[in-house]
Amino acid sequence: MELTVTPESFRLAEVFTISRGSKTSAEVLTVRVTEGGVTGWGECVPYARYDETLDSVTAEVRNLPERFDRAALQELLPAGAARNAVDCALWDLEAKQEGKRAWDVAGLPAPGPEITAYTLSLGEPDAMEAAAAKHAHRPLLKIKLGTPDDMARLEAVRRGAPKSRIIVDANEGWTAEVYADLAPHMVRLGVTLVEQPLPAGADDMLAEIERPLLVCADESCHDSATLGALKGKYDVVNIKLDKTGGLTEALILRDAAVAEGYRVMVGCMVGTSLAMAPATLVAQGAMVTDLDGPLLLAEDREHALRFDEAGVHPPEPALWG
Repeated sequence: MELTVTPESFRLAEVFTISRGSKTSAEVLTVRVTEGGVTGWGECVPYARYDETLDSVTAEVRNLPERFDRAALQELLPAGAARNAVDCALWDLEAKQEGKRAWDVAGLPAPGPEITAYTLSLGEPDAMEAAAAKHAHRPLLKIKLGTPDDMARLEAVRRGAPKSRIIVDANEGWTAEVYADLAPHMVRLGVTLVEQPLPAGADDMLAEIERPLLVCADESCHDSATLGALKGKYDVVNIKLDKTGGLTEALILRDAAVAEGYRVMVGCMVGTSLAMAPATLVAQGAMVTDLDGPLLLAEDREHALRFDEAGVHPPEPALWG
């Protein structure tokens, strides 16, 4: 079995800003696994919030043994970007070797399109209102917030897109006091969900204060082992393959979360269609699908995912799975 890892950069259509900073490109790692003349591939986005860099994740992949399977991989690497890219490459490899689609290999029904959120990056209220108006035709908008001055931004986006459903991602940027102050206004403006209002590890107050709208765990939820710490604090979990360490654990987390009464959101880092493709399997029937990474790019992979009024469609075999 031959394994390669390659850094690649894809330009964004516009500067993308969250409470932690801005980016102009998607910096990804592409992993290829070749066996018997067949190659499977996957993509990950190393994330500084989780102490990952392109170099550190590359080293994790290159330090893997010469032979292993998908089950062994779950023990060889921790949940995170490195395991994600390798795991998804192994799923693609297995599907190609068996002449099946990945969902058939997983024993899942054939997936269909899912409406996806479109993310508006953090900016001044006027700029966010203009962006909302530009994308007001989209049924679901996600707003990046996470500052003490977000009320004006909320009002601006609602003015710009009066009919769209809105969800909010604070990226750990609020205090309990800021969240408590904004929550009733979010309800008034028709916001249906807020992601990670408080920092992971400092979110116990969510179990004590009123939660008038659904609260989703993002940075606080990585894999099924982290579910136990969410009880009483969150209503929804955001499943991202770069956090779970691949499709294998993402499917386990989804089933475990649903069994414990959580609703499911399936999200992404800013990556290409290759990174989103496996996540479309997890997103089937999710409360919220947020797989808009390719929509934020100025350039994407060949055989890119199809996005239309029905949502994001499952991948063609030429892309993945």
